[in-house]
Amino acid sequence: MAIKRYMATKDNTITNAYKSALLETRRATGSNMGMADVVEIFSIYGQASGSNGLSQELSRVLIEFPVSTVTTDRAAGTIPASGSVSFYLRMYNAKHAFTLPRQFNLVVEPVSASWEEGVGLDMEEYTDRTYDNSGSNWMRRGKVGAWTLAGGDYHTGSATPSYNVSFAEGYEDLELDISEIVENWIKGSSGGKYDNYGLSVRLTASQEAYFTASATPADTVPESVATSVGLLHNPTGATNSYYTKKFFARSSEFFFKRPRLEARWDSRVKDDRGNFYFSSSLATAADNLNTLYLYNYSPRTGKLTNLPNTVAGGSVLVSIYSGSTAPTGSKLALPAGGGVVTAGHFNVTGGWYKTGIYSASFSATGSLTKLFDVWHTGAANATEFFTGSVTPKSVTAYDNAPSDQYATSISNLKSKYIRSETARMRLFVRDRNWSPTIYSVATSAITNKTIPSASYHIYRVADELNVVPYGTGSTKHTYLSHDVSGNYFDFNMSMLQAGYSYGLKFVYYSDSIKDWIEQPEEFRFRVEEG
Repeated sequence: MAIKRYMATKDNTITNAYKSALLETRRATGSNMGMADVVEIFSIYGQASGSNGLSQELSRVLIEFPVSTVTTDRAAGTIPASGSVSFYLRMYNAKHAFTLPRQFNLVVEPVSASWEEGVGLDMEEYTDRTYDNSGSNWMRRGKVGAWTLAGGDYHTGSATPSYNVSFAEGYEDLELDISEIVENWIKGSSGGKYDNYGLSVRLTASQEAYFTASATPADTVPESVATSVGLLHNPTGATNSYYTKKFFARSSEFFFKRPRLEARWDSRVKDDRGNFYFSSSLATAADNLNTLYLYNYSPRTGKLTNLPNTVAGGSVLVSIYSGSTAPTGSKLALPAGGGVVTAGHFNVTGGWYKTGIYSASFSATGSLTKLFDVWHTGAANATEFFTGSVTPKSVTAYDNAPSDQYATSISNLKSKYIRSETARMRLFVRDRNWSPTIYSVATSAITNKTIPSASYHIYRVADELNVVPYGTGSTKHTYLSHDVSGNYFDFNMSMLQAGYSYGLKFVYYSDSIKDWIEQPEEFRFRVEEG
């Protein structure tokens, strides 16, 4: 599985807007909206006038994610180490009947102090006031105390990541790589960074046209007091309005629209045991390398377990033999490349991939119909761990540009899954134009073709909502692995809402046209709570 989603644990909208525009001269700085099903961001100039003339009304979003769970998952090996995984903030546009701003920017920065979510709901009249009790607002973090600066306290400065996201039309979703912030949260203050108090999402300073001063811990602030504590906009700043951008909140009834932190990484296992090629002058040095894997499962627990006499990060040796049904003769001399440092060596140096899994890369020359790989230690009394076999293929050139067409099926697809399971989907792929003779049907099985670059996506059947888009970009988080049995991928069903049917489709990359081709087949399954 190369996607792991962490749903927001709390969110809130804080505002210094007038409680009832045009009729009220008191600001809703003590109001809480922690239980609302949307969060809201705006900057409104000139909607109301106080003793100091026209002023700016602002709304900002606070949101927090369970980074402690991320840390636990990393320690357990569920997600990779720093540098091998990207963390994306996902927030989804909520349609509304009000004016939608265009050509604006949102700033995403880490919050520097703890805050409380609260139970307020009213985003129209701002009647849910905290009275300095539980729940954050424009002036206070909650019972824990006041913000140092009205409107929230944030980590700033060149040493702190700050992201600026552009919105051209206004209705776009927010999808932002915040990996640096998350990694800093994981390190925490004890590691020289900062602790997780969530994020602030707000308009840029120029679009807010606003300055702050020390906060006064009050429930609502009259206009005259607001002026003295710096709650009003800078009169020399911009006078535009950006009203109003809304995102779905964590309490939304729409399961797939709730804000989340999404870990993405390339988890492909590219095991060439079923797709092994002899070296060829038609291929590059990198393409001439083949990688084989060894998987060591405990017979008692069924779990992947490290080989005896090996350690995490350690090495293992692989020797290659010829033969028909078993290794015979002497070890084969191998060309340099991969785990073979010098041409003519008889051992490939393999390595520890992760718990219980080892890999070794090498190239092979010749025209043998079968090769045998023997995995062993390099000690004087060598221990042999495993013997496998491969059937090499030869690289061929074409006299035309091939038009790749395939027929795809999922050999182990179930009609129903439960949310607590992680399913491994195995594909069976063959050439679509395969047309055997009667003799070949009777004497040979159809070959399962391995697709080197393949990706999946999942959608909800009822409304065709794209639940897991194709991840064919830089993170490659929906790429398929392959081994001796063909292509496969793992998927954690907890990412899907129970009670619905889902569709699954695939794209294969064609180097002939330098593009991805969506396959015509679609596969459906249902997810239940269990």
